[in-house]
Order: sequence, then structure tokens, then C-alpha cells
Amino acid sequence: MTTHRRLVAAVVYAIAITTIVTAHAAAQELPAAAVSEAQTVWEVRCSTCHGAGGKGDGALAASLNPKPRDLSSPEWQKTATDEHIEKIVLSGGPAVGMSVLMPGNPDLAGKPDVIKALRARVRGLAAP
Repeated sequence: MTTHRRLVAAVVYAIAITTIVTAHAAAQELPAAAVSEAQTVWEVRCSTCHGAGGKGDGALAASLNPKPRDLSSPEWQKTATDEHIEKIVLSGGPAVGMSVLMPGNPDLAGKPDVIKALRARVRGLAAP
């Protein structure tokens, strides 16, 4: 695949994911500002390890052991509760007995709508 086609595919994928997340968040009546902040948090913090599509293939993933979870996995999506996802987002892996390499986001403690929007983002990664 050429570089141009990869770029186009990445842009189309990003737009699709953003649309899904926005629709999911809107269904939960989350404020647009919270959804926007969650998107920024995902891009700056989460995608570095989990990758844009949540497959655990971000730029830093290769250097990590254990590898980041594939958040698009249907099996994982079925077993993870919304509360579990929100707890990991806020407090990191150790809060749920997982890897210390998964950092928390304590700065979001007073921003429950941003945490919910991040959970919606994770749910939106589910493979069809």
C-alpha cells in the first residue's frame, strides 16, 4: 500500500471512530466539551500505547512488557464492564490488578463526563 493510500485510510478510520464515539457520547448526553477533551486525552495519552484503533499497537507498544491490551477485542469488550473501564482510565492498571505500566489519569478525578467519554471511546473501538 502506498504512503498516500495509508494516509487516506488513516484519516477515514479516524473520522469513523470519532463519529462512532460522538454518537455514543451523544446518546449518553455527554457535554461536547467533555467529548472533545476525551478525544484529546486519547490522542495524547492513550493512543501512544494502545494505538489509534485501540489494538495495542501504538508507537510505544513494542517496548512494553506486557503489551497493551487490544481494546477492540470482542472477547474483552464482552467481559469488561463500564465501571471497570472507567476505573482503569482514572486509576490505572494497578487499581484493577493489572500492569503498573498502564498509568492512571488522576487529573480527571473531578471530570466524570470526560471519563465517561473516554469509556465511550473505548467502547467505540469494538471490532464488528
